[in-house]
Order: sequence, then structure tokens, then C-alpha cells
Amino acid sequence: MEKKQNTKEKILHLLKKEQALTVNDLTEHLEITHMAVRKHLTILEKDGLIQTKEVKQSMGRPIQVFSLTEKAEAFFPKNYEGISIGFLQDIEDLYGEGSVERLFAKREARLIHEYGVRMDSKDSSQRMKEIVTIQNEKGYMAELNQLEGNTYELIEYNCPILEVAKEFKIACKCETEMLKDVLRPESIDRTCCRTEGSSHCRFLVKF
Repeated sequence: MEKKQNTKEKILHLLKKEQALTVNDLTEHLEITHMAVRKHLTILEKDGLIQTKEVKQSMGRPIQVFSLTEKAEAFFPKNYEGISIGFLQDIEDLYGEGSVERLFAKREARLIHEYGVRMDSKDSSQRMKEIVTIQNEKGYMAELNQLEGNTYELIEYNCPILEVAKEFKIACKCETEMLKDVLRPESIDRTCCRTEGSSHCRFLVKF
């Protein structure tokens, strides 16, 4: 059973997704009063989890915009699955660049088998919903949008292995290949990537 988020967690998740929001934005998303939103923001700012800055407007007074601090990143899942950057670098030094690629290929094959069992007998729509469930179980903060026809947009707001992926880009390639194998789409394109400076990873999946 999925744990119900409290207001503090909802605010942190909204800021993780949107990057920066005003009090009005948060009030609309959370459907609570300005006073209640400001109370939570004050606590989060005191805890060092959010920061504010004033943004000038073409007319009127500047507005306050809230965003996450670096400290807030610790709030989100970081599942390295026993892989450390140092360990991978040592393997690469000892056995060459191909050794790390083989490790990620083995991980890809393992995930394909693990995910494939859960995709068995599902149609394309069900497979997309199942991959979102799986990725959220692993801390990816995934969301799904259905576009026109049989085209879907898969968004991952958190990357549990971001630091590893920054160092070894093969991790991103293997994830895309794994999704291609288990979802069995006509095509899949990674249109945004955290390792390239985007705020999230985004895939366009066509069946």
C-alpha cells in the first residue's frame, strides 16, 4: 500500500518536479490556504530544505519564488544498488573500459528478465502503466502522459543512480535499451536526460 504524503512531502515533490514555484502556485496545487502554505514553507526554510529568491516582474512588485536546496536532495531516494563510482573506476582501471560496459550489459539483462515477468500478457497501455509502477518502486518518481494515438511520454523526476550515470553514460544507454526490450514499442527516444543538465529524464514511446 502506497504511503500517503503529508503536506511537507507534497511541497518537496512539487518543487522537485517544477523546480521553482510561488505561494500562489503551491496554494493551487495543494488546495489549502495561503496561510497554511506559508507556515509549511517557513518550517522547510528553517530546516534548510528550500530557498527563496525575488523575481522582478514587468509590472508591480517582485514575487517570491521557492526552490529546493542541495540539502533537500537527501530527501529523495538514492538507490545505488551496491554500485559505487570508485568501485567501477577500479574495475575499469584493472580490466579496461569494456569491463564496465559488460557490467552494465549484465545489469540490463537482469532487469529485462525481472521486468519482463511483470509485463507478460499485458497490452501496450498496461505495459506503460506497469513500468511507471516499477520505476516508482525503485525511486524514480515516474509519471506517464498519453499523447495522441499510441504515443506515450514517460517522465522520471528523480534518478537514483545519477552520480554513477554522470560518470558512466553507458548507464543511460542501457536503461533506454532495457525499456525498449520490456515495453516492445515501435520506437523509444530519450528526449531529456539528467546527466545532460535537464531537471528530469523524459522518454517518448510510440507503439
